[in-house]
Amino acid sequence: MSALHEKVVIVTGGSSGIGRAAALSFARKGAKVVITGRRAALLEEAAAEHPNIVGLVADAAAPDDAVRTIAKAVDTWGRLDVLVNNAGAGAILPLAEASADRITKIFAVSLLATAALRHLAGTKGTIINVSSTFGHTPVAGLSHYAASKAALEHLTRCWALELAPHGVRVNAIAAGPTESGALTGMMGLSPEQAAAIEEQERERIPLKRRGEPDDVARWIVRLADPASEWVTGQVIAVDGGLGLA
Repeated sequence: MSALHEKVVIVTGGSSGIGRAAALSFARKGAKVVITGRRAALLEEAAAEHPNIVGLVADAAAPDDAVRTIAKAVDTWGRLDVLVNNAGAGAILPLAEASADRITKIFAVSLLATAALRHLAGTKGTIINVSSTFGHTPVAGLSHYAASKAALEHLTRCWALELAPHGVRVNAIAAGPTESGALTGMMGLSPEQAAAIEEQERERIPLKRRGEPDDVARWIVRLADPASEWVTGQVIAVDGGLGLA
């Protein structure tokens, strides 16, 4: 039996891409999973893939929805063991086109850690933040998105120190370009623009391919596993070597 059997997990942005792959991996190991997202149809489709997954329409940038999300997990299964902060916001945004409103939206994704802390402390649980290679590798046109991920990585380190006395571990995965549809979805590019960027990324990545969601999801699950109980405050790059290029 998996060490994650009967653990309760929240995965934000769990209806597609890395979040969906992580939710399925947790569920297959016997965990109970709440996934959140803004599109009900996608959540229903993802939840239908495994009986241990429940979907909740919620916006990770809305404080009230953060409270609702934690309540959903605790009311349904009585506890919370793992919080995966996967939902993100971003855009191709050159400095010359930046506006206060667009910048605020990129930084506005609300993390659920405050609402979850009491429950995670009670279970000696763990927080896993999903960052990006671009949180520590500069790239033109993504300055505000990259800065938000750099902030998330430093939050990870600071929270790890702050929450260690409560027995709560905090780590992050810095994911490289992944086949998740983010370029045409979150980034708002046309299929042609996305295809051009994807080809550029494949050439730049030392292992010469973009990641699959499962490439990242397996590391999220690994950090959540009690076998990683002596690992905290770490940002692990899962990016095919892009951060070295």
